[in-house]
Amino acid sequence: MGKVIIICGKICSGKSYYAEWLCKTGNAVILSCDEIAFALLLNKIKDSDRHDEIMARVAGYLYKKSVQIARCGVDVILDFCPWHKKGRNTLSKYYEEQNIQIEWHYVDISDKDWKANIEQRNRLVRQGKADAYYLDDGLMAKIISRFEQPAKEEFDVWFVNTRE
Repeated sequence: MGKVIIICGKICSGKSYYAEWLCKTGNAVILSCDEIAFALLLNKIKDSDRHDEIMARVAGYLYKKSVQIARCGVDVILDFCPWHKKGRNTLSKYYEEQNIQIEWHYVDISDKDWKANIEQRNRLVRQGKADAYYLDDGLMAKIISRFEQPAKEEFDVWFVNTRE
């Protein structure tokens, strides 16, 4: 039986890079809401009134798919997770009910490195070199208002991402 590794962290903290690194070190499949959104909707849902609904439905689908994959003996890396403790607790309970082992990983980053990551991402998006949301002030305010900084004891692995 495989396990599900759930990666949490602020937007632009390096979750996707960390997921790729984990994938290279073991037998795992990465599932990403953003990857599906950009592949199917071509970045058109960011400004949609239905963005949150669509992303919640994609996440629900990927949670179910992760159980199927784990039951086939392959580890699954979720490159997304709920940003509030209540949501993380609900997700833990879901996998417990499915008899699937999970590991919670948090990607931490300093404010200085986080801002540099955001600037780099926005530059790549403007140049058409990245499939990602451009993080303007309005979107950043929305994201920050929804993110609940977790406690270290909530996580099995606390990875500190440095740009060096």
